[in-house]
Amino acid sequence: MRARLVAGNWKMNGSRRANAVLLDGIKAGVKPSDSVAVCVPYPYLEQVSGVLAGGAIAWGAQNLSEHDAGAYTGEVSGAMLKEFGCRYAIVGHSERRALYGEDDAKVAAKFVAAKRAGLTPIACVGETLAQRERGETESVVARQLDALGALSDAVLAYEPVWAIGTGKNATPQQAQEVHAFLRARVAARDGAVAGNLTILYGGSVKAGNAKELFAMPDIDGGLIGGASLSAADFIAICAAARR
Repeated sequence: MRARLVAGNWKMNGSRRANAVLLDGIKAGVKPSDSVAVCVPYPYLEQVSGVLAGGAIAWGAQNLSEHDAGAYTGEVSGAMLKEFGCRYAIVGHSERRALYGEDDAKVAAKFVAAKRAGLTPIACVGETLAQRERGETESVVARQLDALGALSDAVLAYEPVWAIGTGKNATPQQAQEVHAFLRARVAARDGAVAGNLTILYGGSVKAGNAKELFAMPDIDGGLIGGASLSAADFIAICAAARR
């Protein structure tokens, strides 16, 4: 049975005080059997690791450098993230691609760097609204997927760009169609990997729509943005992911 996962992406939000309240709320609401993670801004990794250490909730970063060390001012390596107990690192989020010019090659290099450091990359793929309207969804996500290489020991996240932070979300059937396409494409290379690959949906997932989305056969959980900043909403989404 494929692993489920609900991962919160706090993006550039938080404060030490707000984080403490949020984390305490999440800890109180999730079950030990839930597979849950929070991906937080770099400055808060020490706080989060201290609060969550020894519990069931994992944590990770929202990005990392493709380099292991060296003269890369402002960058953070996978080895540094491991020192703070990170299990996950998000790579290829659409905001990184669009705002910071990260192309498929850079995303692939970060994907490999995460695995090299012993982290589980959460690799994001997704199309813009214009690409969807031109019927290019499959060609876009296939290109992004193929650039990554081997997907063993990794998590994939389908995030339609047009649904991130917009309040819009793909219908469960629209999301399922892309998830099934991605799994089939991985299966064409390695059936065993495809069968075990956790594929998350991200894009305005809320407590009210999570259960219907997660009921789709190829959707294994969610990468949650805004709703991960509310303990009550995030807990409800985690509950929706339970089998």
